[in-house]
Amino acid sequence: MTDAKRETFKIRDARAEELDAVAAVMAAAYEQYEPAFPSEGWRAYANDIANVRSRLKEAELIVAVRGGQVAGAVTFYPDGSVQGWPRAWASIRLLAVHPDSRGLGVGRALTQECIRRCRERRIATVGLHTTEAMSVARRMYERMGFKRAPEFDFQPSREVAVMAYRQELAAG
Repeated sequence: MTDAKRETFKIRDARAEELDAVAAVMAAAYEQYEPAFPSEGWRAYANDIANVRSRLKEAELIVAVRGGQVAGAVTFYPDGSVQGWPRAWASIRLLAVHPDSRGLGVGRALTQECIRRCRERRIATVGLHTTEAMSVARRMYERMGFKRAPEFDFQPSREVAVMAYRQELAAG
């Protein structure tokens, strides 16, 4: 990324007063995937994406703030088993970058923060799910060292196949 395109953003936990903004960023980020889902499935998924408050008891909501505005967010589950992953794994869910902030490294920085939190807690493995339609995210995860974990794939509908990835983290 060029210096001209590089903009600073801060990674931190979301604040209570930002939850509506986080929900709006997540909805905007995922909107492009609506055509890849059956209409009923999309409505349920879109509601889940925007319902950030429902995940706060089990997860940490991490944001990237740029120019005083939420530019991206991710849901980090230190106990990934609540998302169907093996015990002792962490999981990353709903990584979202607002369309106006794409290409700045926001998604990578949010993912790196999840990995940092895993290492801090000595969690050895982190998992995530994505889809074929989310090709930019998949390529980023693969460049960051995530490997396919097809044993954790699932298919919520005929039209949508959800692909699992995992990363083994060095101890310490």
